[in-house]
Amino acid sequence: MVNKDGATARVGIRDVAAAAGVSTTTVSHALSGARAINAETRVRVLDAAKRLGYSPDPRARGLRSARTYTIGLLSDTIAVTPYAGQMISGAQDAAAEHQSVLMILDSHAILEQEQLGIRTLRDHRVDGLVYARMYHQEVTVPQELDGVSVVLANASTSDSHFSSIVPNEEGIGLEATRHLTSFGHRRIGFTTIPESVPAAWGRERGYRKGLKEAGITVDESLIVPTSGDAAGGRAAARLLLDRPNRPTAIFCFNDEAAMGVYQAARELGLSIPHDVSVVGVDDLQLISLALVPTLTTIALPHYEMGRWAVSQLFEQVGAKPTDAIQKKLPCPLIQRGSVAPPLS
Repeated sequence: MVNKDGATARVGIRDVAAAAGVSTTTVSHALSGARAINAETRVRVLDAAKRLGYSPDPRARGLRSARTYTIGLLSDTIAVTPYAGQMISGAQDAAAEHQSVLMILDSHAILEQEQLGIRTLRDHRVDGLVYARMYHQEVTVPQELDGVSVVLANASTSDSHFSSIVPNEEGIGLEATRHLTSFGHRRIGFTTIPESVPAAWGRERGYRKGLKEAGITVDESLIVPTSGDAAGGRAAARLLLDRPNRPTAIFCFNDEAAMGVYQAARELGLSIPHDVSVVGVDDLQLISLALVPTLTTIALPHYEMGRWAVSQLFEQVGAKPTDAIQKKLPCPLIQRGSVAPPLS
């Protein structure tokens, strides 16, 4: 809107009311949804607001509600991790739906940086905070966050007061193993990591469960702990494939390890998927779509975790205390070209 001096003036609620032919109270109710109003009137108000380019003044909303309409997301390294950036996207979408802004701070896994981030977010009086991690892990929520609504994303805690959302790690191992056994594989290797983290023991538990479902006895020599990168996957695959009675399929802890399995298979003169089938985890497309053949993998639900965490915060803000929710998300298998029936 342009005023008589030719300058752009902020469109106010009175302008919307005049354009729609209703009271300012009706405009407020139509925009906030705080009270039910006639559907036709609400449409007329929304059309007028859109036509005039009206947006609520967050300062005024904050004064009325004692809220800042700002949500914080504090992570260790998510903001600089390409495939986990989807978590930020999901969180932003949920915040926007509640007419709120997302503030993102990354500690780079440095304690002092995290403490500074917490002070910064508290100084901005955020309505709530998503405490996120790059990979699924158990955490202790910092005492400095006492009094702040907190939801954990890609992390869990023994403190039952906090809601959290994580991937279903056991489901990942089970889905990968079921997929391989459905193609007829009976000797399935598993490259894992030695660290005792939920992703490692959860995926192994699912792998074992999938073998048991198929009536296959676990061969402990087919479970190889190594580093979760291409070098580790290559080393594990050399141990698994350069031996008599080698496995006909390998379930990898992640896509990086799967890339190493491809390298080892090529060095040994083996063909994927004809000599050995491969399944990864992450759907890190810089790898999964670049490998030849393209990699069958299980996608981690980063977007859904970010979105759910922020939505859960809005359920908590201003509400009476309720039981915290510990949610596990299913992870879809993306079927591509790296799995085929065994030759024999």
